[in-house]
Amino acid sequence: MNTAPVLMGLLLPEAILHTHWFSVLAAFVALNTVIYVCLSLFKMFPAPRWSRRGGRDRRSETRSIYPDDPI
Repeated sequence: MNTAPVLMGLLLPEAILHTHWFSVLAAFVALNTVIYVCLSLFKMFPAPRWSRRGGRDRRSETRSIYPDDPI
């Protein structure tokens, strides 16, 4: 039986994976991924409407087909 390690899919040697710059790059990619996921989830929800219907936005009279209903 062949006991040699299979190197399929290995892109970089192990020496490069333990360098400082690679760990900084990995941290940047991880942080960027978390920020992208948070922004994507935030964009899925509707925007909050802080103002209530009143003031200038409120009609002074109803435009309903039933004009006697309350506003």
